[in-house]
Amino acid sequence: MNGIEKDKLLFVAICFVALAAYPLVAGKFGIDLVTKIMIFSIFALSLELLVGGTGLVCFGQAAFFGIGAYAAVKFSPESEAASLLWLLPASVLLAAAYALFVGALSLRTKGVYFIMVTLAFAQMAYYVVHDTPLGGGTDGIYLNVKPAIQGVLDLDKPLVFYGFTLASLIAVFAFLAVLRRSRFGRALDGIRVNEQRMRATGFSTYPYKLAAFTVSGGIAGLGGFLFAVKDGFVNPELLSWHESGAVLIMIILGGIGHLRGALIGAFAFALLQELFKSEAIFGAFAKHWHLGLGLTIIVSVALLPKGLVGLPAQWRERLLGRASRRAAPAEAAHE
Repeated sequence: MNGIEKDKLLFVAICFVALAAYPLVAGKFGIDLVTKIMIFSIFALSLELLVGGTGLVCFGQAAFFGIGAYAAVKFSPESEAASLLWLLPASVLLAAAYALFVGALSLRTKGVYFIMVTLAFAQMAYYVVHDTPLGGGTDGIYLNVKPAIQGVLDLDKPLVFYGFTLASLIAVFAFLAVLRRSRFGRALDGIRVNEQRMRATGFSTYPYKLAAFTVSGGIAGLGGFLFAVKDGFVNPELLSWHESGAVLIMIILGGIGHLRGALIGAFAFALLQELFKSEAIFGAFAKHWHLGLGLTIIVSVALLPKGLVGLPAQWRERLLGRASRRAAPAEAAHE
């Protein structure tokens, strides 16, 4: 492990330690906000596996997120707590199963056609929960009793749920980090760089892409499950194209191709939302928060082509460039 990789690992470790210590100094609102951001970080990591790891731009990721959320509610009894030991795997597997179905068909297309097909499948899932009694229509459905492990884990307690969400985020990040460094991950890198060359070397790329698509859907389902448990309520908007667009913006803002970029992007996007929604800062303009957020993202993309994760390197390059320009006249004078 070289020095750069050690620095990256240290940065991630510091972030997770800070998140673990955060409840010691935060109030109820702060804990709720950071819990929500960690859930969306899991969501962003699921898409990063596709976009940054495999080169597949999916515009239907919200479908898997929403299916995981709806499964958590629909499978839960109305009058008692469901066991987390079976409800969580069931929600993740249902989202992964739909991802397997969608991927099996959509991965036969490429480019903009792939984007549109994934969007179409996501909209199909959206209209199923929006226009049928299955999802409660536009009113959504409530989770009456949050899941638990009897005598061990009660997710109805905010601090317990915060810790469980953080543990889930760490587990997903570690899993994807190991996956990216495995033979499977190297194959995905090859597909992202040049799929035609991978085929020429004897790799059948379709199974690799389908496996990545399915894993990504399952991770998004985990995020949806946590979102449903946190709010105790789900509605069709969780499956809308707006959510797919938002999570895509998160990984672009953070920096595509980096797992830590997905984390940074999710936190930056959510905090920018809270900033521009603040009436204490922006007054009456706060109701137009979409405008401020959009302009900030445009400026960020223009000035930071590699995302926020590339900001330190960009600063180093500028500082080194200034130092070399200053050194050149001094060397010329000595000559």
